[in-house]
Amino acid sequence: MFDIFSLPDFQMPEGFLWGAGYAGHQVEGNNIHSYRWNLEKAWNFPEKSGMACNSYELWERDVEIAGELNLGAFRTSVEWPRIEPREGFFDQKAADHYVALFAALKEKGIKVFATMVHFSHPQWFEDVGAFRKLENRRYFERYLEFIVPQIAPYVDFWNVLNEFNLGNGEERISEKLACVQFHALGYHIIKKYSRAPVSSAHALVQYMPKRSFDRWDTTLAQYQDLMDHEFFFHAMRTGEILYPFREGLYVPEVKGTVDYWSVNTYVRSMIDARKQGAEGTRFLFASMKMIPMDFYLEEINPECVVHNLSRLTDLPVYITENGCACENDELRIAFLGVYLAALREAMDLGVDVRGYLHWSMLDNYEWTSFLPRFGLYAVDRETFERTPKSSAAFYSGIIRQNGVSQDLIRRFLSENPRVKGCGRETESCRSVKK
Repeated sequence: MFDIFSLPDFQMPEGFLWGAGYAGHQVEGNNIHSYRWNLEKAWNFPEKSGMACNSYELWERDVEIAGELNLGAFRTSVEWPRIEPREGFFDQKAADHYVALFAALKEKGIKVFATMVHFSHPQWFEDVGAFRKLENRRYFERYLEFIVPQIAPYVDFWNVLNEFNLGNGEERISEKLACVQFHALGYHIIKKYSRAPVSSAHALVQYMPKRSFDRWDTTLAQYQDLMDHEFFFHAMRTGEILYPFREGLYVPEVKGTVDYWSVNTYVRSMIDARKQGAEGTRFLFASMKMIPMDFYLEEINPECVVHNLSRLTDLPVYITENGCACENDELRIAFLGVYLAALREAMDLGVDVRGYLHWSMLDNYEWTSFLPRFGLYAVDRETFERTPKSSAAFYSGIIRQNGVSQDLIRRFLSENPRVKGCGRETESCRSVKK
């Protein structure tokens, strides 16, 4: 429980970077050469991306929105499937699109965070094994050598890859460990053309034992952390690629290939040794069904930000994703307040956090469905008109005053927000579960 009206006023340090973002496949529309596009057709997803937010055509409007929000930074991805739709064929018009987008952001004084692969790569690359095979680095190198020199003059921060660190099936483990070397390759290529800092966005989940003093739960939580987080941090710091029950590997060119920690942080996950796969359920008293479907973000738990970041004191930190999927926009306002307060707490504990990029600027396609609405702006599914929510004005106010105050909160909220229309017993929620 939290009382948003008890939150003390706080500010961020001078020069703190405020931003927002989205990913190409989730907003651009008609990304037909992406393996994700084909995955949507092959698998029984509730919805397909289709035209998404039509941002490939309406990118200039999105740049205007970034300006309306007073953003100092914007994160998006360069879509490799558009750049190289067929193996060996590079589409210069697609490259020119991203150059124009990044140049327009720069003209507004907005710093660009460019992600080279955000869960979307060409279908032809998938057909040859994608990131699961180290020998495919030659394809990745060729893509980067083509696009990086063209966009480098406009990019202020780089992410080579996005969230490759989660998952522990055998094939997934092999891919994760290979991605460490794909990341290092990307780092060294980017550094040929750019002095801007480079990282890969890391999905930092707090693994919490269901029973805090149970050795089985606590040990498995630490083990899960080792497999999803520490293997990456250790490799970046030492060049040593370690993973439980696998042969260790020292790769000198991996060491030091992050200039900052790029952190995507949302919630905690429960570890329960009494469950198959150790996947525990959240405490019912802490769970909230904020959208009419089962989703992994059914909790507001700002403490996880403090726990997650307290381990990262050796490099600057930028929060490259954090946000709330909810039907009631008032919950997003409260979420922003308490999560940013937790971020300030982490900074007071010695974490060098230099920026926060809210996820996301628009209600985008959330990989299988449009129901999880993260956006500061709503998007009409037919006309693609963008409409600001109250949370957009609230976030813009945070940016203007470089922090959160009770005066600002009380301009937007008259009571602590609650879930509306998505409770556990509503017909809409039951119908989605079928």
